[in-house]
Amino acid sequence: MSAEIYLKEVQRILNEVVTTQMESIHKAAKIIADSIIKGRVVHLFGTGHSNLLAMEGWYRAGGLMAANAILDPDLSMLFGGLRSTRVERISGYAEAILEDYDVQPGDTIIIISNSGRNIVPIEMAILAKERGLTVVALTSVNHSSQEPSRHPSGKRLFELADIVLDNRGVFGDAIVQFDSLPPKVGPTSGTIGAAIINALMVQVIKDILDQGATPPVGYSSNIDGADEYNIALLQRYRGKVKHF
Repeated sequence: MSAEIYLKEVQRILNEVVTTQMESIHKAAKIIADSIIKGRVVHLFGTGHSNLLAMEGWYRAGGLMAANAILDPDLSMLFGGLRSTRVERISGYAEAILEDYDVQPGDTIIIISNSGRNIVPIEMAILAKERGLTVVALTSVNHSSQEPSRHPSGKRLFELADIVLDNRGVFGDAIVQFDSLPPKVGPTSGTIGAAIINALMVQVIKDILDQGATPPVGYSSNIDGADEYNIALLQRYRGKVKHF
């Protein structure tokens, strides 16, 4: 019954998200929608497994083509989990990453970090705010509140963001306990985070429609004719969306 326990816990947390996070989701969606109508994009950034959530909001079937994932191989676990963990604790690394991306005042950036305590995501938030971006954090406030920041400022991600989306995760992320095993198993930050990212994007699209504009939404590339449509749409964001 352990699989059922995990899924029931995920359902419980999703219900918490619905009852506690909708105001923040709507607030973030309006800011992103207004920015996209003005021709800008929404950036997504995460390190380690949070990199997967940055990718979840980018180049997806039924998703916004005005979404730019900020991707760095050394932070993605592509070259190893331990390496990624070391790199996300290096001061100055976020600034080096941003040199390769077109981030402009009026853009929004979603920074994803479950713990919200490592140097690179915090540094990314500080740099983004200095450059005039709205910073949206997707994090576990519960976990982050219980651990000190690794950044010299002493700040954690949720303390720096303009808008906080709380994934409602438990301390340590995993939620299923076996009597014979000290660590809990079954992390929720990826599952819940993906749901929050997609809910946010759906709301952005609705907000753009409500303003009488056409949102730049792509089709699944596995539908005939979709490649041509998506590529034509992406051309509008050449230079703003780096990876397409």
